[in-house]
Amino acid sequence: MKEVAVTHGMGKPAPSQFGLINLLKAGAAQLIVLHHLAFYGPMADHARTLFPALIDWLSGSARIAVQVFLVIGGFLAAKSLAPSGHAGYADPLRAIWRRYAKLAPPFLAATIIAVLASALAARWMIHDSISAPATWSQLAAHALLLHGVLGYPSVSAGAWYVAIDFQLYALLVLALWMAGIGEGKRPLSWLMPVMTAFGITMSLLYFNLDADWDNWAPYFFGSYGLGVMAWWASDPRRKPGFAVILLLMALLPAVIGLLLEFRSRIALAAMTACVLFLFGRIKTASEGRAWRAIHGMGKISYAVFLIHFPVCLLVNAAFSRYVSAEPQWQALGMLAAWGGSLMAGALFHHWVEQPLGRAMQALSGQLAASKPLPARLSGVSLR
Repeated sequence: MKEVAVTHGMGKPAPSQFGLINLLKAGAAQLIVLHHLAFYGPMADHARTLFPALIDWLSGSARIAVQVFLVIGGFLAAKSLAPSGHAGYADPLRAIWRRYAKLAPPFLAATIIAVLASALAARWMIHDSISAPATWSQLAAHALLLHGVLGYPSVSAGAWYVAIDFQLYALLVLALWMAGIGEGKRPLSWLMPVMTAFGITMSLLYFNLDADWDNWAPYFFGSYGLGVMAWWASDPRRKPGFAVILLLMALLPAVIGLLLEFRSRIALAAMTACVLFLFGRIKTASEGRAWRAIHGMGKISYAVFLIHFPVCLLVNAAFSRYVSAEPQWQALGMLAAWGGSLMAGALFHHWVEQPLGRAMQALSGQLAASKPLPARLSGVSLR
């Protein structure tokens, strides 16, 4: 895929980013915020009389937007861990730690904010969207990203995704490491794609059909693996025929899985993977208001995902206590919560997520300086 090169000023190249990925992340984040606004809290119950079809769709079908994040997560994980699809990883624990250090600190900060927001909201309204007071063991489980596995209720909506993202990343790292050991001295360029396709197949034809697995990575690996294969298949150095084979290896189990039991979330994941295969590597400049807004929204999407629920909870509680229950006013409250979530996400990204990221980077600086993370096998030609 070609990158779009744009210059500005004195011929200096404008900073470029993955425009489509940021657009998808920004859009999916908005749908998740609106889904939780429609699903939790009394404002949506009152506003439903104005827009019944829209509120019903947001409270139900809009939740599958999380599949976009899963596919993009796999796409970008493949980019950073194994860009050409070769097996082998010298220090898997270090890579897993770095992922944890990126995800967990801001997640824990947002969890504490959610605990405080629930305590405040409980003074203004009685509603089942308010979590019970958190225990120390519950917070510890959240900090370790093990709350779902250990059976603790999530303090905030969407908390399950952070734990699953970490599990999926760790699973891919360990698969690369184990496959590298298994290859021995004769690297096989097809081994990791075949292993990933097998993982997609098992996920979509078995694990994803059983909700008892929904706290574990195999349940979601079908979508994540589609993103991984989309990155490998879209490598411009590959011969077109081999690229198509890789894509079909990913899509065939998705098609069979949909025929076995249609799941709109898997259909969306497959479509997202196809879009990323075609356009995911294209970069766009950060010039122009539209692209600046898209890149900015994509950049803060994780922060918005983390912080939106306590914001929405507090706005729901305030409008429940102090504002008329008329549908028009409650609909205005939903808009206020949506806008407040975006503002809070930008502030959280700047004042919490980024400083914590720098602090964790400094903490593990000595480890990071020792040697490059990926230990890829060289001398393997791309077919």
